[in-house]
Amino acid sequence: MAGFGVYIHIPFCASKCDYCAFATWTDRGHLIGAYVEALRTEIGSAVDHGLRLADTFFIGGGTPTLLDPEELASVVAVIPVAAGAEVTVECNPDDVTVEMLNIYRDAGVNRISLGVQSMSAHVLSSLGRTHDQRNVERAVGAIKQSGIASFNLDLIYGASGESLSDWEQTLQQALAFEPQHISAYGLTVEAGTPLATQPDRHPDDDDQADKYELADELLTGAGLANYEVSNWSKLGHESRHNFLYWNQDDYRGFGCAAHSHEAGRRWWNVRTPDRYIELLSRGDSLEAASEQLDAGSRRLEGLQLGLRTRSGVRREAFDEEVLEELEGLLVPHPNDSEHVVLTRRGRLMANEVSMRLRGWDELGD
Repeated sequence: MAGFGVYIHIPFCASKCDYCAFATWTDRGHLIGAYVEALRTEIGSAVDHGLRLADTFFIGGGTPTLLDPEELASVVAVIPVAAGAEVTVECNPDDVTVEMLNIYRDAGVNRISLGVQSMSAHVLSSLGRTHDQRNVERAVGAIKQSGIASFNLDLIYGASGESLSDWEQTLQQALAFEPQHISAYGLTVEAGTPLATQPDRHPDDDDQADKYELADELLTGAGLANYEVSNWSKLGHESRHNFLYWNQDDYRGFGCAAHSHEAGRRWWNVRTPDRYIELLSRGDSLEAASEQLDAGSRRLEGLQLGLRTRSGVRREAFDEEVLEELEGLLVPHPNDSEHVVLTRRGRLMANEVSMRLRGWDELGD
């Protein structure tokens, strides 16, 4: 049976980064208690209606660490999980303490994703982040002291004012923490964000390409293998939760703006925490909208997602003449000549390469 995951959205933040388009708020802290209670209600109803055991479980946001750790643990406790499930909490370095992590660990959390972004003070300022290098060092120390088995460092490159040397410093210092996993994302400009209105601060494609190549060189050289365009890990520490999305497996989202998927149908909850709490208190539906992918669209999406991973896609996903045109961007999979995978240069152009995929209606089953 395919995997099944649970995602819980915590929409509260102490401050909002100017590149962030997520459903988060800095002025709703007074709702935290009611929101946690609403989460338990929504989850409890799903359990009563036969919610599957979760193979992976991710609490993200927003800033989950703004919740009292006992409150967060109370949410973890009501999710039915399979034996050996991966249970991850996204953490802000400013908030992390050993005591907090011990509570998480005792509740079943076995993976932390730490939002580092950069180890350069002026780059963090450009991104609107509030933490500094010392907070990251303290947070990583707390994770190791807690005994939580695995942790990921989340990095962003391409911010205004970030030099190649700044980015190299971030990578080297991140590696010095000896994480099992690093995610490195190029800064993107999202509509409706403050960053979108400031074109002089928008990232440069060539600069980001240079920084991606440097990241791949340093991370793979340190024993973290690239297994998806933006993700590197030690063997056995890949994010199982992310694979749910990449493999188009089913998952259930809880909380405001949380998305769910089952057999090609996607739906999502109302966006604001106020409305979410109100609807739950009345026993009304939380669903804001939904979409149903037809078989052809779902298969094509599966190819696009698979192309981004180290598994690649079957060779016949491309016409032979297209494969010739994409020489240097695609190569045979090292362990399976029937599949092709992106080269490092190909990963830089993953979106463009995916546009050359044959339609699934031509591939059949």
